[in-house]
Amino acid sequence: MPTLDEYAAEFTDEPGYLDFATVAPIGEAAMAEERAQSLLLSTARFGSLTAIVDQEDRVDAAIAALLGVAPEQVVFQPSTSQALMHVAFGLTGGIALSRGEHPATSYAVARAADALGVLHATRFTPDHDRVTPASIADALTGSVAAVAVSAVDDRTGHLVDLDGIRQVMGDRLLIVDASQALGVVEAPWEAADVVVGTGRTWLRAGYGTGFLALSDRAAEQLVPVWSGWLAAAGGHGEDRTEQVSPPTGGARAYRVGYADPTAQARLAGAAEEVATVGVAAIRERVLATCAQIIELADFAGLNVVSPRDDAERAGIVVIEPPSGAITALTAALHNHGITAATIGGAVRLSAHVSTREDTLDLLRLAFAEFQNMSVA
Repeated sequence: MPTLDEYAAEFTDEPGYLDFATVAPIGEAAMAEERAQSLLLSTARFGSLTAIVDQEDRVDAAIAALLGVAPEQVVFQPSTSQALMHVAFGLTGGIALSRGEHPATSYAVARAADALGVLHATRFTPDHDRVTPASIADALTGSVAAVAVSAVDDRTGHLVDLDGIRQVMGDRLLIVDASQALGVVEAPWEAADVVVGTGRTWLRAGYGTGFLALSDRAAEQLVPVWSGWLAAAGGHGEDRTEQVSPPTGGARAYRVGYADPTAQARLAGAAEEVATVGVAAIRERVLATCAQIIELADFAGLNVVSPRDDAERAGIVVIEPPSGAITALTAALHNHGITAATIGGAVRLSAHVSTREDTLDLLRLAFAEFQNMSVA
């Protein structure tokens, strides 16, 4: 069982990388799975390819363990966006979502509404760019059957109150995008009916890794519109007569075709290691590093617009320079090798357990250069 320091040492991201909220460099767990699957596929040794098929059960169990649900409630997806498409096309009625919700959710809802005509969106304005139980309560009408939120807002780093949201929305379906949370936040996932997410960010599993988790209630209410032959009830649709079998029940009704077993293995290995190290330990280290980033920003006189309270944030620090100075700030970060995301007029910095002191030293120099540019 690796310690937190041993886990951190498995990653080799170079100094200056502070964009884990976009994509997190993978570590030894994911790379080992990649190598193992590639070896199986390259040799095709007799009997060995069954291990490829086994990755589906393994990855579902690994994600289920992090969410605290049963493995049969989880199905692998190649991305959060595809998982959200499944959900949106399976909904009927109204869905409430913030005007600032991530485009993956907004587009899934819009596409489903346009195609089927049975879903309509109620967009609400969050409180000071933060989705709160109160802002959701104000948006609820009799026609709203579901609410969609991001567990952590990718633009602000704000961690939503899932328990509070659950309390105000009654028996409507709660759909949660965990892309910026799972692996770095201990959230009450049981409050959600649907959880979607990716391994690309905080789980550090690389691209092509996602999941969809459904409560029993969600599995009953959603319709698996986009369901392929591998989701056929009673088998894998091998009957080549004109009869097409209906989809199976539960989460696996949302399979379409064969998934990439290498991606499944990467996500499984990465998720298993996160569970072993413990999300709480990872979160504590990440928040401590974020506190150092905030301290550097304060010293440089930069406005931190993301939450400062540990209970309200994850691994994201958002800095907003004075009006018209975003280009100067991004240039200073670039000059010192800092990889970050620019969102509108702000810079998003996101750290992980492998963020070391040398990265913070580079950030300190970048902020100092920006101060000098501002004075000049």
